[in-house]
Amino acid sequence: MTLPDTTAHAAGADHTFQVDLRGLVDLLSHHLYSSPRVYLRELLQNAVDALTARHGLEPTAPSDAFGIRLYADGSVVRVEDDGIGLTADDVHTFLATIGRSSKRAERIAEQRGDFIGQFGIGLLSCFLVADEIHVMSRSARTPDAPAVEWRGRGDGSYTVRTLPASARPRPGTTVTLTPRADAAEWTRPVQVHALARHFGSLLRHPVTFDDGTGGPGAAVNPEPAPWARTYPTPGTRSRALAAYGEEVFGFTPLDTIDLDLPAVGLKGIACVLPEAVPAGRRLGHRVHVKGMLLSEQAGELLPEWAFFVRCVVDAESLRPTASRESLYEDDTLAAVRDTLAERLRAWIARAAASDPDLLARFLQVHHLAVKSLAVHDDEILRMLLPWLPFETTDGHTTLDEFARTHRTVLVTSSVEEFRQVAAIASAAGLGVVNGGYTYDRELVHRLPEIRPEVSVADLDPATLTAHLDPVDRETELAAAAYLALARDALAVFDCDVALRTFQPASAPALLVDSRDARHERTRSQLAREQEGGLWGDILGALRQEAPRAQLILNQLNPLVRTAIAIDAPELARTSAEALYGQAALLSRRPLRPAESSLINRSFLDLLAHALRKDR
Repeated sequence: MTLPDTTAHAAGADHTFQVDLRGLVDLLSHHLYSSPRVYLRELLQNAVDALTARHGLEPTAPSDAFGIRLYADGSVVRVEDDGIGLTADDVHTFLATIGRSSKRAERIAEQRGDFIGQFGIGLLSCFLVADEIHVMSRSARTPDAPAVEWRGRGDGSYTVRTLPASARPRPGTTVTLTPRADAAEWTRPVQVHALARHFGSLLRHPVTFDDGTGGPGAAVNPEPAPWARTYPTPGTRSRALAAYGEEVFGFTPLDTIDLDLPAVGLKGIACVLPEAVPAGRRLGHRVHVKGMLLSEQAGELLPEWAFFVRCVVDAESLRPTASRESLYEDDTLAAVRDTLAERLRAWIARAAASDPDLLARFLQVHHLAVKSLAVHDDEILRMLLPWLPFETTDGHTTLDEFARTHRTVLVTSSVEEFRQVAAIASAAGLGVVNGGYTYDRELVHRLPEIRPEVSVADLDPATLTAHLDPVDRETELAAAAYLALARDALAVFDCDVALRTFQPASAPALLVDSRDARHERTRSQLAREQEGGLWGDILGALRQEAPRAQLILNQLNPLVRTAIAIDAPELARTSAEALYGQAALLSRRPLRPAESSLINRSFLDLLAHALRKDR
């Protein structure tokens, strides 16, 4: 009997991972990269890094001495650069070892920050569109260095051979792909040119494209970034930046904001949107790193409150994630986000101080964004709170205008409360602001910080009803029977009924009923229904004195004067129910099923009574 050999296991021998290249490429395509189109970005990125290393080797060479040339004719895609190139040892070390990058070699480690790539897996992205990658390279480090040819295949095999220097007369690298049939969408000449423009329009090295038709090569990045160009006047610059923003984002900016952070090598513009966006929605920003497009959806570049701008920036020091399609969250990104937020605040301050027309247009569109900022930013609060628009009993106006008329400002806690009382409060001369919208109630309460002569208080029903005039005693006695029938009819809604006089006379009734009061009555009702059970005990422990709703009838209204004179009890009850239903509808709050049923029933009963009377 032969025993198994356990020597290697007993000795703890090291073993090497076996990498399934096809499985790795499938992992990249489905989980790391968003689309096969990134293959061209990775090739451009490798070429740019090679050029950066070449300039480090030859620092006196003109900036446009070395470039990148793209070629695509439908059968092949080729990317050629005049960069540092590779030796035979480099090829074995960096092209055939997954996860290692020439940018991590000791001889250029001190220059790491000058390179875009940080992960050494970019070349694998070419297997998303081709089964074989052909690399021809010649090192610029040694004048008589031979050319090296490397062929890598999707099954994990590769070959390397050394060729005479004449095989590639100039230093640099050429990568050639023969696309698969299923990759034609990404490798057609027109698509390759479009992708090159998309990813490389801001690259600092010259990039050209040749479609194989014999015409002159087209420049991929013919001009520097618009913020890096020279303009004859500030107005010309402003219009050029706005035109670039429209080209990139598809809208004409309300204004553009220069972004320049020398500490991290960031430059760009923020484009103020001409239309409002939903609060809290984080828009994507276009971020380039050293000229190469990293992401069009980098929402992490700005804080959440800055949803009124979209940015396009080019940065030196921001770190990309492994996919190079988003930004790595680190201290540098956090500092950039805070500094860009300061730039936006400064723009708002300049507009408030020197361009009231621009400020008015901006606030008309983006007042919600500014309100969200003012809640947490005292400087913006002091500067802009008087100019922000609010819904009030004087219409939509600024708090500054409103405070000139009303030294006491009342604010509701909900939209429905404001709608219930707006007409009555306005006629009574009360100044009420709708505090039901996001941020509004909190901001209105801070108005005395800016206008000390103004006082702010929450509106409660007692404040409003105190401004309604009582009727004379004779009228009250005459209406007593009707009011008793009305209270009995509306008892199911925990609603009291009172008779007052108020303006406008066209309003027959006012329903005073807060959301909190309705919730408390609902909870009390549940407690009564569940009495004796565990749930009933819990609700009973929470039970409070449930505030009643109040239907206030307007004695100045002709319809109400007719109703309180009705002798027939059933018709009187029906008219009270109809007045309650009409007041509930005018409050614009959600109706309970019982209220909807009451409105329908009272309408049909009144219609039936009218038809009987006509006979």
